[in-house]
Amino acid sequence: MNNRYFLYDDKEETKTRFVSFVGETQRFDLAIVQSQRFYGKQLVLDLQGSRFAIIGPDDLEEEGYLEYAFKLSEGEAAELRSFLIQTI
Repeated sequence: MNNRYFLYDDKEETKTRFVSFVGETQRFDLAIVQSQRFYGKQLVLDLQGSRFAIIGPDDLEEEGYLEYAFKLSEGEAAELRSFLIQTI
């Protein structure tokens, strides 16, 4: 038998927004999850690219963060950033 050591096992009501939009360079299909778990930040899931990041306003100002987290070019990240600035 495999003994598991849980660090936590919580259930929580969340609010999820599903949004899809087409920018100049690509289509974005996102799920944006609001939760109490992330200290005011939101969980942003890229449904096409199978990537996610916990993002707050401070992260959007950090140079190269979206490019790294979602494996985007500079132009693609700029489009995503302009949307997320209005949303987060």
